[in-house]
Amino acid sequence: MSFPVDNRGYYGSFGGAFIPEMLYPNIEELRTRYLEIIEGEVFQKKFRKLLKDYVGRPSPLFLAERLSALYRCKIYLKREDLNHTGAHKVNNTIGQILVARELGKEKIIAETGAGQHGVATATVCALMGMKCIVYMGEVDMARQRPNVERMKLLGAEVRPACSGSRTLKDATNEALRHWINHPVDTHYIIGSVVGPHPYPDMVTRFQSVISEEIVAQLEEQEGRRLPDYVIACVGGGSNAAGAFYHFNEHKEVRLVAVEASGQGLSSGHSAATTALGRPGVLHGSMTILMQTKDGQVVEPYSISAGLDYPGIGPLHAHLFDSGRAVFLSATDQQALDAGIRLSKLEGIIPALESAHALAALEQLDFNRKDVVVVNLSGRGDKDLETYIEKGDY
Repeated sequence: MSFPVDNRGYYGSFGGAFIPEMLYPNIEELRTRYLEIIEGEVFQKKFRKLLKDYVGRPSPLFLAERLSALYRCKIYLKREDLNHTGAHKVNNTIGQILVARELGKEKIIAETGAGQHGVATATVCALMGMKCIVYMGEVDMARQRPNVERMKLLGAEVRPACSGSRTLKDATNEALRHWINHPVDTHYIIGSVVGPHPYPDMVTRFQSVISEEIVAQLEEQEGRRLPDYVIACVGGGSNAAGAFYHFNEHKEVRLVAVEASGQGLSSGHSAATTALGRPGVLHGSMTILMQTKDGQVVEPYSISAGLDYPGIGPLHAHLFDSGRAVFLSATDQQALDAGIRLSKLEGIIPALESAHALAALEQLDFNRKDVVVVNLSGRGDKDLETYIEKGDY
């Protein structure tokens, strides 16, 4: 197993399940049954068939020749933006809704920031004929309006989170409150590798198809199974967890996680958790999060709604703490510039989340023989207004 987690849900010092007593039955049911369900032959057959025929996997591994020439190495883009719904999120929602059906649940709730997880959840609920409620911060609803309308078109009810910073953290809070009040018939599809155990492990397993495909595709295109670098953006961190999964035990592969530093690390408007945070409990797990001296969560900021989160998943906290992964950060402007650069060089407009990963190419020193994989976690349609308003192209 590439991200070993103990039976209490810990990756080293991070993880666990810090939950209110009223959530215990939900979490315990999931914890005791999720491995039995997802490792079953019938489940895997359904899951793999939907990934192939509905999502459109495998997603291509594209050699970006003009980008490679610019950075003097060989850069491949893992094209998660070409999945049905436009991002990696659907890998997880397909898996979780199949789990929910096995558990006999009738309704689904979810939280979303950039809207991609909300769209992916609404999509699979429409596919399976299940009621769907998505919580989304008011701020994110305004800046990701197209995704709000997609969710509604797919039949989901979108409920605004109006407290705090009115972004992803607050949407997650509202979703958890809802679940506490509807424990019997409802499953909560968490969109990232955050939350109480077993969510980080379960979501990672569903997203591990990304690195599974990279291994096979590199062998076909390069005659080697391992790249020199794998680069991915990290908010909660599900796309990075999936991209890193099959390479974690291969120490020669450098894992690079890129957080959002917003207007700058010292600006007070940032979401660079590992640079600014310290250990604490957030949304049910021990992790690293941005907090005040007395333990109050610091409101995060990023131009990218999907990275606008004050913590990271516990497995990423462990990767940072152990030194296995390098954690970098990119400002709003650096991400905008990287997104525009890819658009003009390769004809691919990336999501602003993915643009943060691309921005790391400016911060790393490569040699000509290096094979670099950047996980292009989503497409930029949803961010077009932001590119128009703030980009210089």
